[in-house]
Amino acid sequence: MSQRRFRNIGRSMLAACAVSLGATSLSAQTAPSTTPASGTNPSRADLFLGYSYMGNHGTVKPFDVKFSSVDVGAIGSFAYYFNKYFGGEVIAVANPDGQNDGFYSGYAGPIFRAPMQNFTLFGHGLAGGIRGGGPNSNDPATYEHEPWTWGAGLMVGGGMDYDFPWHNHAFGIRLFEADYRYTHLNYGPEASIPTGGTLGGRANLGSVELSSGLLFHFGHIIPPPPVSYACAVTAPTGTIYPGDVVTVTGTATNLNPKKDATYNWSSDSGTVSGTSNVAAVDTKNLSAGTYTVKGHVSQGSKPGEMSDCTATFTVTAFQPPTVGCSANPSTVKPGEPSTITANGVSPQNRPLTYSYSATAGSISGNTSNATLETTGVAPGTVTVTCNVVDDKGQTASQMTTVTVEAPPAPPVVTKNLCTIAFDHDKKRPTRVDNEAKACLDDIALSAQRDPQAALAVVGNAEPAEKMADHKAAERAVNEKEYLVNDKGIDASRISVYTGTLGTKSSQTTLVPAGATLDTTGLTPVDEAKVKAVPRTAPAHHKHHKK
Repeated sequence: MSQRRFRNIGRSMLAACAVSLGATSLSAQTAPSTTPASGTNPSRADLFLGYSYMGNHGTVKPFDVKFSSVDVGAIGSFAYYFNKYFGGEVIAVANPDGQNDGFYSGYAGPIFRAPMQNFTLFGHGLAGGIRGGGPNSNDPATYEHEPWTWGAGLMVGGGMDYDFPWHNHAFGIRLFEADYRYTHLNYGPEASIPTGGTLGGRANLGSVELSSGLLFHFGHIIPPPPVSYACAVTAPTGTIYPGDVVTVTGTATNLNPKKDATYNWSSDSGTVSGTSNVAAVDTKNLSAGTYTVKGHVSQGSKPGEMSDCTATFTVTAFQPPTVGCSANPSTVKPGEPSTITANGVSPQNRPLTYSYSATAGSISGNTSNATLETTGVAPGTVTVTCNVVDDKGQTASQMTTVTVEAPPAPPVVTKNLCTIAFDHDKKRPTRVDNEAKACLDDIALSAQRDPQAALAVVGNAEPAEKMADHKAAERAVNEKEYLVNDKGIDASRISVYTGTLGTKSSQTTLVPAGATLDTTGLTPVDEAKVKAVPRTAPAHHKHHKK
């Protein structure tokens, strides 16, 4: 009677599980979900306690005694997971109350699972030992029971769990577990029993086991944080010019220290190289612009085991050089040199080559200094050009000037003309006689050749002469009177002086324009007081008293 109760209870529980399974399956068909669980992580260990139904199919050979199904059973399992998907499991099953048989089993083996949103699918394959008894002999009169014996067994199957959202998903229900069990039992050699009939033989039993029950979760498998990767240009600092080597450094975080990392680099410039977290970009063939370098780090092919990063850099076109140009001195006399200084500057510190040119003269030098030679250069301005060129062919020029002065004019000096002697005519010692005409003609001719020149006539007297100063003055004004009246020389061009020569004479000096007469020792004649005596005036005779 009790067996029937247990069987009825078992069938009711199976029906409830079937209804729950059907509802769950229908719900899954209506709204399938493949979204990973949010807010929780798969458990580290699971404990399952539940009801088990064992549907047997098989006989004891050679007597073909059939096994019956066991409606009432208990099952318990413990699974420990090494990661999110894989673990090991041990199972204990008790199916003791069949119609003519019973079983106690223990299994161990791997388990696999696929966590989803609140649901988990699992599958396992296990091997173990089974202690089985029965079935009864086929003699209705005796119904002797096969002895309990140990045998080997295999279990393969799977199922679906549902996790309750309470208490951090610590509890759940195993909606169903369906397994196929293979059992081999050897009851020993055939033997007759006292009441009649036989026992012994071997059994290869195939069973379908259906289970359902409560599930308890312990711990969580927290997946490692995903690998992240950041990269940045670390050199050079400042402006990047073609030819500079750009260094890009990647920084990976959350790497597994037990695994090797693989690094790869690429760039739209096509010139990146590197097999570690540092890459080098050769920019010598790049035009001005912005370029992107891409980095990739990997420790496997699964999500979270790899990451990418990007970094950009800008190449700036070379700037042309500049040059300053100066001359020292900037004004020279013909034949004098001038030092030319060129101050070339390259913004990128490229090597510079110097050259020079000049509109006149000759210039030499190929450094920052050159020399301009002005020998044979006509007075005026010489333009000098300073040129620089860098190793990229970019040039700059600047000009300066050097002034070549005209040579100074020769100094204008006075010219002494001929001297007239007044010692021939004793009676008229101040008269310009005929012998003086040749000298006076030369003086007049010199004055006519240089109309801008002036004449300075200096009369002299012997110290012993009576009224020597007056006679010296008369000699000067008489010469002037002759040059003016007889030779037509403008009187304003002739100045008269008295001198200190100490002879009866007159000296004449030609004073060109710009020249200065040295008047040292000379005394101007007051022509208002000293009048000229014409050449034809009669001699003065002394009258003696009678």
